[in-house]
Amino acid sequence: MPTKYLIITINQVYLNAIGKVHEDKNDYMQNAPKLSEQVCYALYSTSRVITEAYKPLLTPLNLTYPQYVVMMAMWEPGKKNISEISARTGIGNATLTPLLKRLEDAGFLVRSVDPNNERQKIIALTDKGINLGSEAKKASETALCATGLTESDALEVFRLCAKIKSHLS
Repeated sequence: MPTKYLIITINQVYLNAIGKVHEDKNDYMQNAPKLSEQVCYALYSTSRVITEAYKPLLTPLNLTYPQYVVMMAMWEPGKKNISEISARTGIGNATLTPLLKRLEDAGFLVRSVDPNNERQKIIALTDKGINLGSEAKKASETALCATGLTESDALEVFRLCAKIKSHLS
């Protein structure tokens, strides 16, 4: 089992947890992961850049990016409950409930008690929420164009993301 070191830099001298001095940082760093070689970081950093690119496109629609994700799930056919929206978007129920409340306050959807199960709420789009879909589609198209991806590039990204999710789920 390799020795684990606590790295403390003092004038380019590296100390391990038990006080031994190491002049060569390669003792510690040659096997350490590098950001530029990590798929997880490539996905994370790209996601953050894309989310930032959406901000100016979604602000006129009175949506944040997480709200936009929920609205995309809502624009899919059929009535939905909170658990179904959570499963579809990957947003946890604890985060989803206040987000849905804000969307309801904005007039995009309504929440009502399921007559078949009083513990469940049915979420439905209002006319305002339905009409928002066409404006949001323009934002989505603009964001995709900004990525520089071709249609086949985008399909490959979808395929690879689906493969990653299926292996990790």
